[in-house]
Amino acid sequence: QGQLEESGGGLVQAGDSLKLPCVAFIRSFSPVTMAWFCQAPGKEREFVAGINWVSTSTNYKDSVKGRFTISRDNAENTLYLQMNSLKPEDTAVYYCASVKGTRILTREAEYEYWGRGTQVTVSS
Repeated sequence: QGQLEESGGGLVQAGDSLKLPCVAFIRSFSPVTMAWFCQAPGKEREFVAGINWVSTSTNYKDSVKGRFTISRDNAENTLYLQMNSLKPEDTAVYYCASVKGTRILTREAEYEYWGRGTQVTVSS
């Protein structure tokens, strides 16, 4: 069992919503930044959204601003991605990732721990 596990993916229609949870199985007592990445077929994994330890700062890639919301519940060790107004181009495997620290990092190589991913497919 890995440290992070995503769920909540599925097949939806354009305009629908999904909420992806990611459970962290190891509680951290130091600041941890968490993020969502996605990987579409034939493309590299890319940053979608990130959130700092105390949820005072978030960052999103341009194409999801206003549609996706990242949040976290540290008491429940869970990260969320609320995805609204889904588009076919959002189709990808979505991964959660974590790294110790306070800054929101956007590069894949900067993250220490990864989940196995959950597939989101949006039909037109």
